[in-house]
Amino acid sequence: MTIKVGEKIPSATLTQMTDKGPAPVTTDELFAGKKVVLFAVPGAFTPTCSARHLPGYVEHAADFARKGVDNLVCLSVNDAFVMGAWGKSQNAEGKVQLLADGNGDFTKKLGLELDATKYGMGVRSQRYAAIVENGVVKALEVEEGGAFKVSAAEYILGKL
Repeated sequence: MTIKVGEKIPSATLTQMTDKGPAPVTTDELFAGKKVVLFAVPGAFTPTCSARHLPGYVEHAADFARKGVDNLVCLSVNDAFVMGAWGKSQNAEGKVQLLADGNGDFTKKLGLELDATKYGMGVRSQRYAAIVENGVVKALEVEEGGAFKVSAAEYILGKL
């Protein structure tokens, strides 16, 4: 079952690349007492994700902050090393927090996994964006297969 508006984000541990290496980040600490925009991509360094999805959030980071968003979080079923390198290549530091859901455990808890095995990518995350306040989903926009509209930074800004 896919998580729904009004439900609490499940507890899970994600990973973030730091100067000292991969570090755990719990969803409890990530969302507690904050307004967060969480958006997920099928894969770091993939075409739409690199050309449009992450860059939109990097470009509009200040606009989100003006609308009361405490943190922008990009999630992918990749490892922390890949997410760290992708963040650097996209100049996301200080604007978007890139988190790895290496085994897809959190993505599965949300019910937002994507079977991309026919493309040689394994199980990944669907492309989506959520507005989360104090750990509760206030809005959730999941893209139809291959689409890129409702999870875009500009669309989510319009929902705030």
